[in-house]
Amino acid sequence: MATITIQVDEDIKIAFEKSNPKIQEQLSSIVKLFFKENLHNRRLTEVMAEISDKAQERGLTPEILQDILAEND
Repeated sequence: MATITIQVDEDIKIAFEKSNPKIQEQLSSIVKLFFKENLHNRRLTEVMAEISDKAQERGLTPEILQDILAEND
């Protein structure tokens, strides 16, 4: 495993450092997926639409998503 550095605003850095390890791990997984699946060569809107479609196919509803996001506040 390797470490990379990306530039973010100071408030983003602080929020990340204050987030629980599960959230940090999930964000790391998103970055890994983004580059591993060669998604960086596609438009972000295409990637987001594909992620949304796959989530809906797997049963994720807006209500479930809201519940998940509320749990992480």
